[in-house]
Amino acid sequence: MSLSERLDKIRSQPKLQNQQQTAVVLSAVEDTLKGQHSDPTPTAYFAALLSLLAQYISSSRGIVNKEVAYAVVYLLDLVTPHVPPPLLRSKFSQILGSLAPALTHPEAEAPLLRSSIGCLESLLVVQDAQAWSLPQSQISPRRAVAGLLGLAVDHRPKVRKRALDALTKVLKTPPPSPSLDHPAADMCAETALRSLHGLAAGAGKSKKKGHREGQQHEPNAIHALQLVKTIATAANGWPSRKIDALCEVLLNISRSSNEYLTMTAFEVFEVIFGGMADEVSSAKLPRLLEVISELQPSQNDSQLLPPWIAVLSRGYDVSAQIEPEETFSKLPDLFTMISAFLTSPSHNIRVSASECLISLLATCIPDSVVLEPSIFDEKVLEKLVKSVEDLLSVKYQSAWMEVFNVATAMFEALRWRSAPVMGRIVKTVGDLRSNESFAGKKEADAVIAKAISAMGPDNVLEILPLNLAKPVAGQPGRAWLLPIMRDSVRNTHLAHFKAALVPLSETMFQRVIDHGDAEKTMDIKIFETVVQQIWATFPGYCDLALDIHEAFDRPFAELIANLLYQQTQLRTDICRALQNLVDSNNAVLALDGDEDLLIQCRVTKAYAQRNIVHLATFSANILAVLFNVYSQTLPQYRGLILRCINAYLSITPEQELMETFTRVATMLETSLSESGPQTQADKQKQQKGATKIPPDSHTLMDLVITISIYLPRDSFASLFNMASIIINKDDDPQLQKKAYKLIPRLAESDIGRVALQERSAELQHLLISSAEKASAPARRDRLAAIAQLVPFLPSSDLQFIPSILSEVVIAAKEVNEKARTAAFDLLVLMGEKMAEGGTINQAKVLHMPDDAPSVPATLEEYLTMVSAGLAGSTPHMISASITALTRLLYHFRASLSEATTTDLVQTMDLFLTSANREIVRSVLGFVKVCVISLPTALMLPRLQTLVPNLVVWSHEHKAHFRAKVKHILERMIRRFGAELVEKWCPESDRKLIANIRKTRERKKRKKEGATEKDGDGEDAGQERRKGKFESEFDEAVYGSDESGAESDISDDEVLGRAAQKGRRAEKGGQTYIVEDEDEPLDLLDRKALANISSTRPLKARQVPTQRTKAKTDLDGKLVFNDADSNDEMMEFDGQGSVRDGGVSLDPGSGTLEGGINAYVDAIKGRDAPKRGQKGKLKFSNKKSGEEMEVDEEEVVGARNMANRGLRRGRDGLARGGRAGRPQQMRRGLGQEKTRGSGGGRANERSGRGGRVVKSSRGRRGGRR
Repeated sequence: MSLSERLDKIRSQPKLQNQQQTAVVLSAVEDTLKGQHSDPTPTAYFAALLSLLAQYISSSRGIVNKEVAYAVVYLLDLVTPHVPPPLLRSKFSQILGSLAPALTHPEAEAPLLRSSIGCLESLLVVQDAQAWSLPQSQISPRRAVAGLLGLAVDHRPKVRKRALDALTKVLKTPPPSPSLDHPAADMCAETALRSLHGLAAGAGKSKKKGHREGQQHEPNAIHALQLVKTIATAANGWPSRKIDALCEVLLNISRSSNEYLTMTAFEVFEVIFGGMADEVSSAKLPRLLEVISELQPSQNDSQLLPPWIAVLSRGYDVSAQIEPEETFSKLPDLFTMISAFLTSPSHNIRVSASECLISLLATCIPDSVVLEPSIFDEKVLEKLVKSVEDLLSVKYQSAWMEVFNVATAMFEALRWRSAPVMGRIVKTVGDLRSNESFAGKKEADAVIAKAISAMGPDNVLEILPLNLAKPVAGQPGRAWLLPIMRDSVRNTHLAHFKAALVPLSETMFQRVIDHGDAEKTMDIKIFETVVQQIWATFPGYCDLALDIHEAFDRPFAELIANLLYQQTQLRTDICRALQNLVDSNNAVLALDGDEDLLIQCRVTKAYAQRNIVHLATFSANILAVLFNVYSQTLPQYRGLILRCINAYLSITPEQELMETFTRVATMLETSLSESGPQTQADKQKQQKGATKIPPDSHTLMDLVITISIYLPRDSFASLFNMASIIINKDDDPQLQKKAYKLIPRLAESDIGRVALQERSAELQHLLISSAEKASAPARRDRLAAIAQLVPFLPSSDLQFIPSILSEVVIAAKEVNEKARTAAFDLLVLMGEKMAEGGTINQAKVLHMPDDAPSVPATLEEYLTMVSAGLAGSTPHMISASITALTRLLYHFRASLSEATTTDLVQTMDLFLTSANREIVRSVLGFVKVCVISLPTALMLPRLQTLVPNLVVWSHEHKAHFRAKVKHILERMIRRFGAELVEKWCPESDRKLIANIRKTRERKKRKKEGATEKDGDGEDAGQERRKGKFESEFDEAVYGSDESGAESDISDDEVLGRAAQKGRRAEKGGQTYIVEDEDEPLDLLDRKALANISSTRPLKARQVPTQRTKAKTDLDGKLVFNDADSNDEMMEFDGQGSVRDGGVSLDPGSGTLEGGINAYVDAIKGRDAPKRGQKGKLKFSNKKSGEEMEVDEEEVVGARNMANRGLRRGRDGLARGGRAGRPQQMRRGLGQEKTRGSGGGRANERSGRGGRVVKSSRGRRGGRR
């Protein structure tokens, strides 16, 4: 943005107060310039503002007016970059003297400081080498930079950021000179280093005194680190003379317990190394690596050693980018130095050392060493391998798991060069793996798997033989290698599979055959498993094999064919292997750019092409076998075979491909003439079963569709003729469905698209004429075929669209969800084609007169054609038309004219008064789209009639009408306001509006209350609820629950959103793992599935080991311990009985308090009766979950008798009883009967009379 544009923006009506003040100052400056007849140039502005600045900011008076001072400095910041550099250089002292008070004044606020820093930045950028040579003691650029360095560690974030940005720009624009660094870089580095060293030392001392004091230094240290990072970024790397001191300080800071501080220190190292990756600064790198190596900490320093190792690893990573050969030659010494740390007792040190070794192997071995190693390179590799071999000795036994990771990385780095130099490592790890007592089998398997990938299975099996066919005495069998090979074999020699594994498979299978039909023993099952595992490695051997031309010969192909026919359990692996032979070589041929043999795994493009040519000689025979196998396979297992067929069709020569197609087409014609009808009714009459092979015509049609994409152009005529015959056959819906798939299949290739475009008219006629014969199962594929033809329609002849429009509109109401989705997509596609323009020849449209005029193709004309369905004779047609218009309105709402949209809304307003539920259900979807997406100005005039017509259907409970109407009204209230909606709502229905408004307010309050509580259950609920939608808007639009048995098409379909499949998708489909507290779950255990739950597991309720005694007062209320309280307390004993000073207060204990407690429990307890229907009392049985009703009169009688017994008990207690003992009280309702000497016969009778006994008839069981 230019200066004039910035000033114009300030002159315009400002909204903020500080902008108003800036506009006033700018106006005053411009008036002054006009009065002096000066041109408004940047220099004139600069001089006027500089003189104005001296009036409001000075070292003696301070800041006179903060607002005016800020406005002046702000304008100076805008103007200074446009002032001529010679003027800024000549007036440097004067300008700096004017700005210095603003920068150093203690009352200067952040906005003033930021603008002042901007002025200073523009001033420093233009200074020359002579100005930078002046000392800091004078008014010079160095003094200004010192001020910036002080502001760069300011406690205010915005001031700090602005100062750092200014320093970056200044250091990145050095004056012309032969030096690499900026003249101020040394001064900046020294100042930052001194500040950082002091803060680090202060933090170390404070830690000894107290944790709180140490934390006070950490923010300042982080600010100082950011300053160091900025200088290192801007100054072409850190100055060479200051590297030693910086590394020492950074390594000391890395020991901090503050993770952010440590991370920032590493970022500084990263920046320093990153700045040295270019050729200019790379000269500093050797010195830096030397300094870091000299700062090696103690071997057992678990705090400082890991970060030091990490920094060293990163340094050599950069070094390998600059000087790869020299860095590679240093690797053996580095390995020796770092390997020594693997003997450390500290686990962190061992892990850091192993990760450093892994990083060195990944970054410091050049590609040339793997592709074409020299004699020197081979010697270096031998030294590296010898170092790793030594790590597998007993000395490093505690670090073997880390050493395994290093060995894995070495196999990955050396690739095929690891054979044979790493053979001893394979032997050692294999022997450890064979030991039953070895605990690291999983890690050893990872090493061996990587060895198989790198060296090849032939080299590994030579070192670690399987010992299965002819076991050698004293050597263990290694059947466990087969599953590892299955996942690891790739880019190896196929001849090894033929020579070693195929004979082993034959031997094992012969043992199975020799066993006969007898019951299988465990050994026979093991032999079968070994055969399966051997052939499971076959796809890996075929993945970019190195000897296809030699190993894949005719005898081997015949063996594969026989296995495909005879061994059904091996078909999956064999088909994957055959497919890998073609796909892996095609992938190499498809790579762009120059050849990279590391990426291509030693297979050049020429060799890959040779392999493809060789495989093409077998393709015809392989396809014949696969076709036969395909016809014998159940439909659910055909997918893999079809993909394999597809791969070999892509490489088959054209002549053989045509012969194959002719043969399949002839068989299909024969099959069609022989096969009978296959309608849905006929299929139901046939025997149902999972082992039912489809008819030959279906199988052959699948093959024709697969072949079609590879056929030459001259064969398309017979292909289309075949498709037209089958499409017009209505006695086999499944076959017809497959025929419609031919058009989308052809559209996948360039030749097919050209053919579709050329035969567009013919195909249009075919699809229009076959509309009446289209079966319901073929509807979706028919719509997909139509969708492929629409883009090829000529703009001058678009009559195909109105010809099939009615069918597409009706399909929007199909039962099949995929058919509905295809119909909606096709409606939009045809709308986009019409919007492009063209002509519709109505005379060629079916059922139109021959003299019908042509009309231009527009979006409005398309909507008019769809709207014609609103005059349909059936509610189904009208409903489908409304649904189609809803989808089109939502998609094209921005392109439609206001008049067209208004007419649509008015028309739907009338249909809202229809008495047909199916029509109204579709209209409700249309109204919802209008409320959501149409402009407010267009919808407000329609509310007067829309709201009353809508509210009428809120009284209808069928098909979720009430819920739909309520949701639409909620959206209206949210968008247009409750007052406006309530205004047009009939008086009798305003309760619904009030209910919606109150519900919204209640939700709002609940949401506000939930946000105030952190970690609440409600808060978690809100998070779970929000997780279903990406935004509040999506939740508001699509959040209504309108699913149900009678619900119409979902909003997701109408609005073009992908529908979720099933209730599990709606709920998120979460699963949970239930873990034991003692040990983690073993996922390899067969019983692991029992610990995986689809619902959130609940924690078992912990039973307290000791029951705490709760205290209550005389009223039965809980009382918490209070030192000042003198209230009487009651205690509960271990069985839950109330005790007071050793006397039991339990109900029925015979005491006065026990009787009162029994009465209160009977009236207000959890087993107290409650009044139910018709005024009857209900008694709840909490244990059995049953409820019982009793007559109120019976309960009243029971209570009266109980009250009489209670009064007698009190009288007896008042008289003192005998010998001063407290007489027993009569028990209360629901309490157990107790016998005592004080109650007498009267008490006993009243006890029986007052008891309510529960029975199935609900009667009182007072007498026995």
